[in-house]
Amino acid sequence: MNFKPIYAAALAALSFAGAHAQDVSAGKTVYAQCAACHSIDGTNGAGPSLKGVDGRKVGSFPGFRYSRAMKATAYNWDAAKLEAYIANPQTAIPGNVMPYSGLADAKQRADLVAYLQSLK
Repeated sequence: MNFKPIYAAALAALSFAGAHAQDVSAGKTVYAQCAACHSIDGTNGAGPSLKGVDGRKVGSFPGFRYSRAMKATAYNWDAAKLEAYIANPQTAIPGNVMPYSGLADAKQRADLVAYLQSLK
């Protein structure tokens, strides 16, 4: 059996994965765009705190007044849901009132999600 194609495919897969690895530090830089409305320290501002957002039920951070659309959303935030919401909030959760049109850059979204997941 010739293993060269298998090794080449594995090497290509590792190279691709490395090129798209999430960077928490870069995500913290991207987060600066969010900081005007969202804290990471557990306090609410114009938007709810993002501290502990990963795994939290949508529309449930204590003390924040959410839109009906957010309160009616019946799932918890995870990487895929965060990424979709950051890409286009109105498509992800129609009727939400966050005045943000979305982040087009997929790498920046992945980095931002990695950063948000690090906020425990």
